[in-house]
Amino acid sequence: MTDLNKRSLLQVAALSALAAATLAGCGKKEEPAPAPAPAAAAPAAAPKAEPLKIAFAYVGPVGDGGWTFAHDNGRKAVEKEFGDKIVTTFVEKVPESADAERVMRDMVGQGNKLIFGTTFGYMEPMLKVAADSKDVKFEHATGYKTAENLRTYDSRTYEGAYMAGVIAGSMTKSNTLGVVGSVPIPEVIRNINSFTLGAQSVNPQVKTRVVWVGEWFNPPKETEAATSLINGGADVLMQNTDSSAVLQTAEKMNKRAFGWDSDMTAYGPKAHLGSAVINWAPYYTKAVRDALEGKWSTGQSWWGVKEGAIDFVSVAADVPDAAKKKLDEVKAGLKDGSFAIWKGPLADNTGKEVLAKDAVADDKFLGGVNFYVKGVEGKVPGEKK
Repeated sequence: MTDLNKRSLLQVAALSALAAATLAGCGKKEEPAPAPAPAAAAPAAAPKAEPLKIAFAYVGPVGDGGWTFAHDNGRKAVEKEFGDKIVTTFVEKVPESADAERVMRDMVGQGNKLIFGTTFGYMEPMLKVAADSKDVKFEHATGYKTAENLRTYDSRTYEGAYMAGVIAGSMTKSNTLGVVGSVPIPEVIRNINSFTLGAQSVNPQVKTRVVWVGEWFNPPKETEAATSLINGGADVLMQNTDSSAVLQTAEKMNKRAFGWDSDMTAYGPKAHLGSAVINWAPYYTKAVRDALEGKWSTGQSWWGVKEGAIDFVSVAADVPDAAKKKLDEVKAGLKDGSFAIWKGPLADNTGKEVLAKDAVADDKFLGGVNFYVKGVEGKVPGEKK
């Protein structure tokens, strides 16, 4: 074997020994790297609150252009205000009868927790349903009876009637005004009287005639009543009914009239002198917020110009500037509380004093009005002779 081959073998042996020594020194088994600590679990998202279910019972159709239309505008306003926090539904043309109780029990059964009944005749049915549904909140429009889970709300429509009267007294040529009345409850009688007082404030010669139809919404009867008033000499009409029939009749017979509860300009643009409107949105917004925030409690509310619930809008272009100025003064006085519509001395149409000089009617007095003021012809239905 050559020296070169010997050296090569020695080098291989040496390298082998070194490798063996190295492996022996690393004979420990390599420990696996520790597993990373598990990440902390993310907190579970709170379940989304179920929307508050709200139902409205309407006495007329939503397309009546007046009372029910105004309420439905209020419903739409709360939908816009509260978004997915609420869900609203309505039932229209619910009679003021046992049907109202049936409809409201059905609303409860569907899971509604806030129910609005929008006419006076629902009072007794709502009281019954509320007594059996303590976990539901009820709101009754124009009523006067409450319970622990039922409260009342109303708008001072007599303020709108008075402002219409200011315009009517300025525009009449015959000095005879006409009113189509629905049902003879204090609310309606108060509006007829306020309309007359407003007219007398600018024209003391005014007299008012009334025809009752016995219903809130019956366009044929309202048309017949309006025609009768016009044939009897009235040249400016107001109504406390829910449709636009009176204004439309005035348009056809070339007389003047007002919109009621909603802006009715479009129903009779030539006849229209202005509209006494109700804005239910402020109250409905408050009521829904009370329920959502757990602040709802029973009670009574009666809102008017001051709270943004009543206004007089779309005054006709031919109304004299003096009348428009008077209207603005009345509206400003009602807003800041400096003007009172029902202030003595005031007598009924038999001459009996009902308010002494400088006395201002309180809400209890106004809530029980059952007489005609001086200037309104005839007797209140059911009034003793």
